Amino acid sequence: MSYDHLLVQRPGVTFDETGEAHVLVWAPEAEKVQLKLDKTDHLLDLEKEGYGFWKLETRALAHGQQYSFLLDGEGPFPDPATLHQPNGVHGASEAFDPQQFRWTDDSWTNLPLKEYIIYELHAGTFTPEGTFAAMEAKLDHLVELGVNAIEIMPVSQFAGGRNWGYDGVFPYSVQDTYGGPAALQRLVNACHEKGIAVVLDMVYNHLGPEGNILGKFGPYFTDKYHTPWGDAVNFDDAWSDGVRHYFVQNALMWFRDFHIDGLRLDAVHAIKDFSPVHILQEIREKTNALGTGREHYLIVEMDLNDTRYVKPTETGGYGMDAQWIDEFHHALRVSSGQERSGYYSDFEGVASLAKSFRDAYVFDGIYSDHRKRKFGMKADGIPGGQFIVFSQNHDHIGNRMLGERTSQLVSAEMQKLLAGAVFVSPFVPLLFMGEEWAEPNPFQYFVSHTEKELADAVRKGRKAEFAAFHAEGEAPDPVAESTFENSRVQWHLLQEEPHRTMLAYYRQWIALRKSEQVLRECDRNGLSVEVAEGKESIVIQRVWERQHLVAFLNFSKAPQEGLLPYEHLAWKKLIASSDPDWNGPREMPAQAGAGALSLPPESISVYVNITSS
Repeated sequence: MSYDHLLVQRPGVTFDETGEAHVLVWAPEAEKVQLKLDKTDHLLDLEKEGYGFWKLETRALAHGQQYSFLLDGEGPFPDPATLHQPNGVHGASEAFDPQQFRWTDDSWTNLPLKEYIIYELHAGTFTPEGTFAAMEAKLDHLVELGVNAIEIMPVSQFAGGRNWGYDGVFPYSVQDTYGGPAALQRLVNACHEKGIAVVLDMVYNHLGPEGNILGKFGPYFTDKYHTPWGDAVNFDDAWSDGVRHYFVQNALMWFRDFHIDGLRLDAVHAIKDFSPVHILQEIREKTNALGTGREHYLIVEMDLNDTRYVKPTETGGYGMDAQWIDEFHHALRVSSGQERSGYYSDFEGVASLAKSFRDAYVFDGIYSDHRKRKFGMKADGIPGGQFIVFSQNHDHIGNRMLGERTSQLVSAEMQKLLAGAVFVSPFVPLLFMGEEWAEPNPFQYFVSHTEKELADAVRKGRKAEFAAFHAEGEAPDPVAESTFENSRVQWHLLQEEPHRTMLAYYRQWIALRKSEQVLRECDRNGLSVEVAEGKESIVIQRVWERQHLVAFLNFSKAPQEGLLPYEHLAWKKLIASSDPDWNGPREMPAQAGAGALSLPPESISVYVNITSS
């Protein structure tokens, strides 16, 4: 069989329309590969196809049946491309045919990415039950809130039942404690029926430690490069074609078989690949050729400020649709008066925030004192819809020692200002679950490794990481079930004050983001930003066609003066965080002419010209 023909088939077990199982395993260094049917001694030999691939076509393996592999008599090992591990990472795999699900989302059309309002959530802590089925019951809340896309933190099978998801060891699988692959299909279908797109967080830069058997099958990793997690995934060393096939087909599977609308690819700066065609570019090109008739987005998290990732492939880029902008968050956090330690030390509060509003990247070729070198490049010409911004997310909450959310770090007035800064930006907004009602529970780092030595190592490592912070208390034990339970959101708070009013405030911002074209358009060209020196405030102006918007962001603890421009224009208030409607201290004028406004401390006030409406 030709090399190209082999690379078209998804690895693992697939089923044709007659129910026959097609098995493809990549094990280039093995002399014999056998499939073992669970609870039997029955072994089926796979046929060597060349290029490291082994194949089998059989009717002895059916949907729902468990199986494993033997390599040169050693094992049994789970399938590296398993879709379901009903007994955890150490158990046998279960054959799963995604074609058995009956989709009812034929009328679904993915939204333009620039119109996304993204809600990031963790499947295990979003509901008391921690399952996909329980998430379905909360979709009406998201519809009423106004978000139109959810981003689910990684669901690939990990050890135990508690994990952020970044310790997954089977990228094709769906965590059994969340409900497994069939439950994920049902959730996606339900989201589409309610007008919600689904983005899935995937980790292609490393695999977790417990249950990681890929190295048993072949050179999935290389010591050519080193990462924070050890040897790098082998994307460009000897035998890397088989590894690339594994990850490319994984991305295609989520789009084709699970109707996922977009993938958020974790920490792509840790992907080491100097091939002529970068693995991200290959995923982009193969996704474009998939032929589902739908738009599928590729979103990256990266710490490089390198526009090559988001430029089209035809201009030499990797073709990613968007990237997270951590620097907007960092500047926003420092502007709110929070500490400037570590990488936050590079940011100058409102001056850095104004630069991020204008230029996306704060460090775009200028000197970074934290890095002791110049860093980044200019993002000129990249549309605002290719940048995703946030005032908090799982990383910047959970990587704090105590996992405090913004609600526990700043005042309610500042929380409203931070939210407004995200929504008034010319970028795509993202919220983290519970943010919309000022959830007070933390989101702490948690794992549930079943191997004692590994669990102890994680526990010790977490304590060592925060050894200098003992004055603030002890780092929560990441292995303790209580750390996980403490990280659940509290749904009963939606009916209580001040959470109910904060929720109404977020709903209003999202409604404005959708209804006001000047906010809906992620236009960087029609934006100007002015910093009030020494006053910790910013004035943002955005123009789209005849609509002109002015936003005053006062980060100081004192009133400031803001000037509405253009004597010939009359202005109406779109929203003001200080209004009593949002439990604020003072109502801003509903209409105003050009001239001075008194801006309350820690507030955002937004006006639009009346003639545009």
